[in-house]
Amino acid sequence: MAEQNSPPSGETLLFLTDEQLRKGIEAMFFAYRGFTADPDRILSELAYGRAHHRAVHFIHRSPGTTVNNLLSILGVTKQSLNRVLRSLVDDGLVESRVGTQDKRERHLHLTEAGRALETKLSQAQRTRMRAAYRAAGPDAVQGFRQVLEAMMDADMRRHYLKLKDAGHE
Repeated sequence: MAEQNSPPSGETLLFLTDEQLRKGIEAMFFAYRGFTADPDRILSELAYGRAHHRAVHFIHRSPGTTVNNLLSILGVTKQSLNRVLRSLVDDGLVESRVGTQDKRERHLHLTEAGRALETKLSQAQRTRMRAAYRAAGPDAVQGFRQVLEAMMDADMRRHYLKLKDAGHE
């Protein structure tokens, strides 16, 4: 007979109740608040928001990425991204370079100050994730990643796999 506190088997996870799913959704909401809390404090000192954080993160992950690629990854309007990029460029955190093959393209790179901000933001999140992963254990870490990957739509999964395949795991 299984212990009452033992984790559910894989088979029972296939038949989750609406209440179990609701609890999972709520856990994601609260975890996201925790995951973004530390960077939000850092960003607020600079009068930046999460859009700035996402832009800095993905420019760091793909130096030289184009504005159009960043638009595709972030899923925001061109107007919204332009506002974010304008402030990052004006504040000396991002450089926008004209493409060598296509002069209409703008390639984005973090400056030294941009890399320092990215490091500060990502370190705060790595610290939180590292502690959570250690507490949960290796099987839970792998399962969590599988759940997250399964929740991605096809286009986002392509972007994710492209970063993963580029050796940025």
